[in-house]
Amino acid sequence: MDIAELKEICYAKRDEAGAAKMEAYMRNQFSFLGIRAPERKQILKTFLEQAELDDFGLTLAVELYQEPEREFQYLANDLLGRFAKKQDADAILVYEKLITMKSWWDTVDSLASSAVGKHFQKYPELIEVYNAKWLESDNIWLNRTTLIFQLSYKEKTDANLLFANCARLAGSDEFFIQKAIGWGLRQYAKVDPEAVRAFVEQQELAPLSKREALKHLNELF
Repeated sequence: MDIAELKEICYAKRDEAGAAKMEAYMRNQFSFLGIRAPERKQILKTFLEQAELDDFGLTLAVELYQEPEREFQYLANDLLGRFAKKQDADAILVYEKLITMKSWWDTVDSLASSAVGKHFQKYPELIEVYNAKWLESDNIWLNRTTLIFQLSYKEKTDANLLFANCARLAGSDEFFIQKAIGWGLRQYAKVDPEAVRAFVEQQELAPLSKREALKHLNELF
């Protein structure tokens, strides 16, 4: 099975009513086929049972990102997340490229917290270089990635890096940056609530960031 056959399967499952709802939810920025997540995951499962991927899906993912319907980007992200722990170090170049393609919170958050997060765990030596590069970028989605790639790290979170990234971006007036600061802090608060509260008290943050960071902490103190 190749990408043409994969596209045929997806188009055959088009649901106009579902697509309209999905497009409205995403502020009509993208076209949808109306395929729900469980069905999409089953499509990918069937595809992988019949396809041969020479590079663990990197080339296919880039091709899927060229397609107009949003489900193809979701399929690409699902694919990359599945094979993230098998990729060579250079896969980070593909992840970086995709973060900046057709960017919005839905695809960027998936790439950042899954593919990129797993990749940095496998190749921690890449973190310093790419974190610094993305932090200084004028692309808000690369900025956002520095704040949320550790979401699943729990006790393995580099708290100093998280706090430094939050402090560096704290002055941003971008909604998606302010929200990500709060999200990253709130997630780490599940591990070390005292450290997060101390950081929030000491660092000047946008009201949205502070509110998101402390959303569940008041119940703990």
